[in-house]
Amino acid sequence: MNGLSKGMDKVEVALRWDPNPAGQPPADLDVVAGTYSAEDPYGAPAYVVHHDSRSPDGTIYLDRDSQDGKGFGFDEVMTLELERLDARYARVVVGVAIQQRTEDRTFGDVTNPGLRIREGYTDLATDDFGGVLSATAATVAEFVRDETGAWKFRAGVHGFEGDPAAFAATMGAVRRS
Repeated sequence: MNGLSKGMDKVEVALRWDPNPAGQPPADLDVVAGTYSAEDPYGAPAYVVHHDSRSPDGTIYLDRDSQDGKGFGFDEVMTLELERLDARYARVVVGVAIQQRTEDRTFGDVTNPGLRIREGYTDLATDDFGGVLSATAATVAEFVRDETGAWKFRAGVHGFEGDPAAFAATMGAVRRS
């Protein structure tokens, strides 16, 4: 591995949104990460990390969890310590799912949503979900281990329309254009 280009180390995925107006049920967005094995990088996730879980080895975890967007700055934050992730994992896909508790919600129904993906002080990507307003969930980042073992970032917000549980199971599948 080239010492000048070691790839990604520790990445933060952060979400923000404004609380819904009085009288409306709160919107609840969740960061979800799926880890995929080198043997089957586009199959079923080896494990999924979400609001009430963390990775078995502690390398992917939720730092902050909001159920209503009532916070200062970013309401939901997940950390991925890619440099510590076991070599048997070749891919990590990160998504955002909207909880569907009292009514069906899409990104168009969420007030002022925002996404920031950063490593250290460097913003890798930002987005407002404007390209996926009719989606109930979206993949927002993909991290892939290259032949040297370094992690590379692939940006892109891709919408998903359906149940959040189905999203977590299929978010790492190969996309069809």
